[in-house]
Amino acid sequence: MEQHVLLSTMAMTNGGTPPLSCRARTSYGRMFDEKITDRVKIQAAYEPCKGLVQTRKETVMQPVRRHGVLDPKGLLTPGSVLSAILIGGIVVLLAGQSAYTQVGQEANKVLVGATAFGDWHNDAPGVRRLITAQDLPEIGKEEPSFAEVVPMPVGARPRVPEGFSAELVASGLAQPRAIRAAPNGDLFVANSSENEVRVYRIPSGSSKPTISEVFVAGLHQPYGIAFYPPGPDPQWIYIANSSSVVRFPYKNGDLKTTAKPEGIVECIPATHHWTRDILFTPDGKRLLLAIASGSNAALDMFPWPVVPGGIDGWNKTHPLGAAWDSEEGRANILSFNPDGTDEKVYATGIRNPAGTTIQPATGQLWAVVNERDGLGDNTPFDYATYVQEGAFYGWPWFYIGGHEDPRHKGEHTDLQGRVTVPDVLIQAHSAPLQIVFYKGEDFPAEYDGSAFVTLHGSWDRSIRTGYKVVRLLFDKSGKPTGEYEDFMTGFVVSDKQVWGRPVGVAVARDGSLFVTEDGNGTIWRISRTKSVVH
Repeated sequence: MEQHVLLSTMAMTNGGTPPLSCRARTSYGRMFDEKITDRVKIQAAYEPCKGLVQTRKETVMQPVRRHGVLDPKGLLTPGSVLSAILIGGIVVLLAGQSAYTQVGQEANKVLVGATAFGDWHNDAPGVRRLITAQDLPEIGKEEPSFAEVVPMPVGARPRVPEGFSAELVASGLAQPRAIRAAPNGDLFVANSSENEVRVYRIPSGSSKPTISEVFVAGLHQPYGIAFYPPGPDPQWIYIANSSSVVRFPYKNGDLKTTAKPEGIVECIPATHHWTRDILFTPDGKRLLLAIASGSNAALDMFPWPVVPGGIDGWNKTHPLGAAWDSEEGRANILSFNPDGTDEKVYATGIRNPAGTTIQPATGQLWAVVNERDGLGDNTPFDYATYVQEGAFYGWPWFYIGGHEDPRHKGEHTDLQGRVTVPDVLIQAHSAPLQIVFYKGEDFPAEYDGSAFVTLHGSWDRSIRTGYKVVRLLFDKSGKPTGEYEDFMTGFVVSDKQVWGRPVGVAVARDGSLFVTEDGNGTIWRISRTKSVVH
């Protein structure tokens, strides 16, 4: 029996009811003020804000896993494995080189349909995949396969396309996640488990920081970072904690803040998926906040909303596909004024939108999304997509269009024909976490307008996939072709072991690409290899 710990990361209150700022965010919270005394309804009202959902069909009493490794005590570190594993890892890594070379020879071939459902053995820079909704296989048996994170083998480095190089920027970080480039070129990194945001100053053309500082500490699982107003002269830096969005005064070149955080969005439910990404619309008028679901498949959610008129009444007063009960306000992208007022729902049914960005060519919002688990090795696909305002993407009732989740059979069938199909489908369980569009002068011209996506890697798939950075391809008009291409691989050591799990990605002012990974806590710079003139 696995040892369990309670995932209740949201700050609790000392009293018997949540604070007003928390209650006001949900219909169930407002029931407190209406003196509804039904015990079940009150419990449902309290739970989203308290961060403690009692076990019903689906439990949040889950094993804590660090980097995909079962870690009941929450104390596992990359250095806690035996040194003998490192030796074995190197042997396996070297043994895999010939297979890698063979795959690399197929670099420009597009894998389609079921042939795209491979594993890490098929990965190499240049390998392309095209997956469509018609390729979706039947639901299969769940076969979890957790990765063992081992120390980075001596001399190891990620594999990138010919003509590029990958250089180590920093190591020894606890959990480097989202990375953002400030207008002046400084790189801000959310070191989430240390509850801090760090800043690196790296000269153009170099991978060696001249300055490495903690910009702010005392946060709560920070992740998303945004500068406001958009443009060359920001006045604020916004940081998304798991349970709130805060901001600090900021001007170009600041390396540390002593200011107290100003709360912008309060009382975000923080159970289960805790990553919160943020950005501003190009005109600076709206702050967009991505909030993931509170569970895998909403099996704790009441079958119908407890409001007058039931589901019909709910549909009249809420956006298309909005969830309720313990999932109210979750699996959504929300929109606010920059000061946190005027909350609106931008899109719904988007299970875990861990990364968001704006496409420069169109000004459109894009997101990468982790889909649900428990339906087999290859179902459903993860995805990257242009997020249409007002659209519903299916969770928890449907996925990849009108495909019904059997765990919600016969529920909310009125939505089945109203699910928006995502633009780029990615192998199931790849776990995309961040996305950035390339607009720079360092990479070849064909990279301009592409999007880079980090794939953190699978745990709920019998054969390992993900653990790499891929490039999404677009046509000259800025529309996605649906294809994606391996760009940065080599983090997997064997079928059981990995040393790196990509998370954050950002384009620097000099056009190079920076990638964070939280397996061994490193940051990498990828640049074009400069030709030597004789």
